[in-house]
Amino acid sequence: MDFRILGPLEVWDGGGEVSLGGPKPRALLAGLLLHSNEVVPTDRLIDELWGEDSPEDAAAALRVNVSRLRKALPQEVLTTRSPGYVLRVEPDELDLHRFERLVDEARSLLARGLAANASERLHEALALWRGPALADFMYESFAQPAIARLEEIRLAAVELRIEADLTLGRHDELVGELEGLVTEHPLRERLRMCLMKALYRSGRQAEALDAYQDARRALVDGLGIDPSPSLQDLERAILRQDPALEVEATAPARVRELAERSILVATTNEKRVDALLTLAGALVRYPPRVLIMARLVSDAADLRSTSAWLEERRSALEAQGIVARAASFTSTAPGEELARLATELDVELLLADAPDGLMAQGAPDEQLTAVLEEAPCDVALLVPRNASPEGPVLVPFGGADHDWAAVELGAWFARTTGAPLLLAGAAAVPEQGKRDASRLLSHGALAVQRVLGISAEPLLTPPGEEGMLEASRDAGLLVVGLSTRWHREGLGQARLRLAREAAPPTLLVRRGLRPGGLAPPGVLTRFTWSIRP
Repeated sequence: MDFRILGPLEVWDGGGEVSLGGPKPRALLAGLLLHSNEVVPTDRLIDELWGEDSPEDAAAALRVNVSRLRKALPQEVLTTRSPGYVLRVEPDELDLHRFERLVDEARSLLARGLAANASERLHEALALWRGPALADFMYESFAQPAIARLEEIRLAAVELRIEADLTLGRHDELVGELEGLVTEHPLRERLRMCLMKALYRSGRQAEALDAYQDARRALVDGLGIDPSPSLQDLERAILRQDPALEVEATAPARVRELAERSILVATTNEKRVDALLTLAGALVRYPPRVLIMARLVSDAADLRSTSAWLEERRSALEAQGIVARAASFTSTAPGEELARLATELDVELLLADAPDGLMAQGAPDEQLTAVLEEAPCDVALLVPRNASPEGPVLVPFGGADHDWAAVELGAWFARTTGAPLLLAGAAAVPEQGKRDASRLLSHGALAVQRVLGISAEPLLTPPGEEGMLEASRDAGLLVVGLSTRWHREGLGQARLRLAREAAPPTLLVRRGLRPGGLAPPGVLTRFTWSIRP
């Protein structure tokens, strides 16, 4: 499900918009989404839906609208829990949650000096807005406080994005936008400061000083106060042409690229580390990335030997021309720690071996679930085989979210190693009226050609697990996207069988949050890690 409130209320499921019925079910859903995953009391919902004009039997009327809404949504999304109802929203199913996550990531990146990454995240976050939040409820009293709050966080994100773009030296292109924003929000000093900096850096010092005087008049006339000390300090800095106002020199391209692009390899089983590093070593070569190895141990007594072991591996990678770093520490919750480490280091891919429990049960345990739910980057789990990955890269492709991430990861591995890339889908079944998957495969192949300049060969296999298993027999690497319902169904029967029985090493891929080059234009906010502006 895809719930959208950053604009008119919309719900999408499987590529189509869900009809929610009349105004009352829509208003009920809006109220529940503003408090998603929380119990909203019945009395509050009645007050929001009808206010002082509530019907005589308001509780019964509410139940009718709840019933209508339940018919439009999947089972178990809207449930009854005393003293009211709760709307269950999975991570990233609500556009507001995606927006807030991206802004938080950007704020952290900007604090660490990674302005390009921060700007990218903020542009992505602001692209989620389709107009004023809850635009179809702007005259409803229950929605007005939420609309005001959401507009405030949007403006704060705009200001943060402008600061990131100023850091990147984009002052010339920002002046016009800032002048419009200042006219619309004359009392926001942060926007005034950004406008003054943009004008000054564009060689328009006199206009920057005029902008300060305009700000002072607006604050005195509107609020009866002088500009803040920060705004006054900026005016004085412009008057003395303070060198600190200039854009900092950017780092050399190679240093900047290495600082911003990295892969995290989580080593939990020493017997499988060679297979992990073989894959990671190929992925970090083009475009250049840093390879970061992490080993979490439960016993502090093992920490010293683990660090020495990692250092040996790091030195061996450096000898191969790979920029590598290594870290180990103790942890009682390795899944949460790995997700946190991936976030703090801003890695593009978290590569780990598939736990034995996943292969035995077909469902992630608590620690792996923490990684899959919380890591913002792509996650790839390796099921190793005795053979090294030689031969074509095979990607079963059905066009779902995680399938696109699998295609992208498989394509980068093929691009670096020179291996052929095969995109596999089901052959036609005429007696059942089912056409083959060649049209869908062509979309993936065209995206790979456009972004990477390599060919992806379509491969039609007999429908079912046996056909894909047979196709994988001669492959060097099998890359499989997780089901979009992994948190409820685990790997599922087909993927579990592929992971257990396929001949080549197998990667199970969960897509991340970053925009990528292979995604269809309508869902660019969903994909992944390889393409940067």
